[in-house]
Amino acid sequence: MNAPVPGDAGQEVLARVVREHAGRLAASLVSLLGDFSAAEDLVQDAVETALRRWPAEGVPERPDAWLFTVARRRGLDVLRRESNHRAKLARLTWPGPPAEPDDRLRLIFTCCHPALSRPAQIALTLRVVCGLSTAQIAAAFVVPETTVAQRITRAKRKIGEAGIPYRVPAEEDLPARLGEVLAVIYLLFNEGYLSSTPERAQARDLVADAEWLARLLAELMPKEPEVAGLLALIRLHRARGAARFDTRGRLVLLADQDRSLWDRTAIKEASAVLVRAAKAHRRPGPYQVQAAIVACHAEAAGFERTDWAQILVLYDMLLHLAPSPVTRLHRAVAVRYTQGPQAALTELTGLDQALERYPLLHATRAELLRDLGRLDEARRADERALELTANPAQQALLEERLRWG
Repeated sequence: MNAPVPGDAGQEVLARVVREHAGRLAASLVSLLGDFSAAEDLVQDAVETALRRWPAEGVPERPDAWLFTVARRRGLDVLRRESNHRAKLARLTWPGPPAEPDDRLRLIFTCCHPALSRPAQIALTLRVVCGLSTAQIAAAFVVPETTVAQRITRAKRKIGEAGIPYRVPAEEDLPARLGEVLAVIYLLFNEGYLSSTPERAQARDLVADAEWLARLLAELMPKEPEVAGLLALIRLHRARGAARFDTRGRLVLLADQDRSLWDRTAIKEASAVLVRAAKAHRRPGPYQVQAAIVACHAEAAGFERTDWAQILVLYDMLLHLAPSPVTRLHRAVAVRYTQGPQAALTELTGLDQALERYPLLHATRAELLRDLGRLDEARRADERALELTANPAQQALLEERLRWG
């Protein structure tokens, strides 16, 4: 065993180690058992055991083998009386470290089989491969938890009934699943970038996982510009990570961030990835456009020098390529800085039905109402945003706004 890793930083490192190896464990168990439900149960138990014991005992020299052993023992204990599972568990022998670091990517492609509906593909992958809770996935989809749970259950059942193989598809079949795989990595990144749970404001381990998977996918599909776009998008966001929270863990808005803390080298390299993909393939897509928007922010010397007109053009392009209520909401922010708060407020008309439970809609409306001097309405909008968010950093920011009127 290595030495214990105390404190918040140690816990974050520990969580990353557990999640990384848990994903590989899930991939191994699915491959060996051919049963998503059984594999997920065993992985979750092994993860809970690791999170309980490793802080005191230290991380073992071979975390993957340790987790596999715990999973196998638990499987034997729980499923001993079931002959079908007993036969499967008898085949469980430690396969050793993976020859290639693509186990989780292979499992993602398995979950994203075209026989499953797109929402089911993404929900199943985020739960089984990435380890997100149903609450976190529900927050990403802006739907009830029960809806997510039903999607996951149906998807696992269909995989078993249809005998969907555990493998990366043949090269000619990759593009058909690429959209869902990219969506999974993107949602994993979003959950890490600004968590939907009250335990922590951000989850750097999830962000690192998302970048690792995007890089792996870029190696697998080097001629797909949207893969490069997603990789650039993640790296551009990570480049300003040091400025996003203050010393007390409070969220710092883009306009107030200390840009000297931004990683300019990383910004330059990520922008170069985006430019190469655009020039080589000339096939713009949603992730490339989102990355271009973030690049506009990242390359501005100061907030007041942001090219909002260009950002508005890019949001119009994004709405054409992938229309969504969330994109309309973000576009309204660009309208605020090009046409004024009243025009931006008008842009929010009609979004309530789709985004009623999305805290950013209400927080954005509050800012616009405050600009217009409609302070009572702004306060009610901030109160609604506070009701809806579980993120501690967002809560602190909204509470401060409410205190100061």
